[in-house]
Amino acid sequence: MVNYLEKNKACLAMIFVQLAYAGMALFSKAAIAKGMNPYIFVAYRQIFATIALAPFAFLLDRKKADPVSYKLMCKVFLISLFGITLSLNLYVYAINFISATFAAASVNTIPVLTFLVAITLRIESVSIRHFYDIAKVVGSAVGLSGAMVFAFVKGPQVKFMNWFAPNHEAIPSMNFSSKDWGKGCLLMLLANFAWASWLVMQAPLMKQYSAKLRLTTLQCLFSCLQSLVWAMAMERDISLWKLEWDLNLLSVAYCGIVVTGVTYWLQLWAVEKKGPLFAAAFTPLALIITAIISMFLWKEILHWGSICGGILLAVGLYCVLWGKNKEIKEKATNEQSDSKEEIIV
Repeated sequence: MVNYLEKNKACLAMIFVQLAYAGMALFSKAAIAKGMNPYIFVAYRQIFATIALAPFAFLLDRKKADPVSYKLMCKVFLISLFGITLSLNLYVYAINFISATFAAASVNTIPVLTFLVAITLRIESVSIRHFYDIAKVVGSAVGLSGAMVFAFVKGPQVKFMNWFAPNHEAIPSMNFSSKDWGKGCLLMLLANFAWASWLVMQAPLMKQYSAKLRLTTLQCLFSCLQSLVWAMAMERDISLWKLEWDLNLLSVAYCGIVVTGVTYWLQLWAVEKKGPLFAAAFTPLALIITAIISMFLWKEILHWGSICGGILLAVGLYCVLWGKNKEIKEKATNEQSDSKEEIIV
């Protein structure tokens, strides 16, 4: 048993990460459906996240503590604003109008959107002469098509997976008009686009500052302050800011500490041990977990359109990941060949 756990600890870590992400969709949906203001939710989440990350940033990155220039500080502030703060606020506002299952499904579009943003900013390049580039483009198209199918094509119910009849009185938060559902889907995709843009901006930012954990914590702190200002501007009623020992407190603490804190470390560890492709390959698992729990928790009805959309999302994701992996391997092989030629010369 111990040998099995030791051998598969990277897999188990990534399964836990996806369980945590599924929990994020479910807890966020539950808190917002219960009546918590979405902007206050984000503000408290970022407070918990900053508190969770700060001690580790201080202890582990203190030897890498480079001085932060005013220019870099401004850049970090803006990246935090248009990446983390905008993304999280769009996410929790959108979840008012969609199911937790779609929120989890839409996460699969992030690698695709990241690739498209990177192309737009000319960080990535595409050539039809390379098969891996074609795979990335096709995967992007398939993934985004899957998101559209999941969002707007219902089809017949999946009867063998729907154990409960829908109870509209018990679960009013799951009744969505077509207009609200469309608005929620669009906002969720915009949230993912903002997050994808943030991911793309991390690479050049990390080159300017070596203390990566401290930089991440600084972005989290800026996002916390921005979210507090935005929430106070949007909601003046002080009574709504009060947290009690209930679902709201559990939700913000979970999203801040577990999702931002624990999963951050586990993903870094898994990427270091097995590579980014291994870590990303587990992404569709959060959708499956969320869909199953939602059927029991909210008696959510699954449709064949959602199943087909989910499959297209997963296929598109793996096409992009496969293409990226092939590109990395080919470039590494070419670099080795070039270095050997230089040695011979």
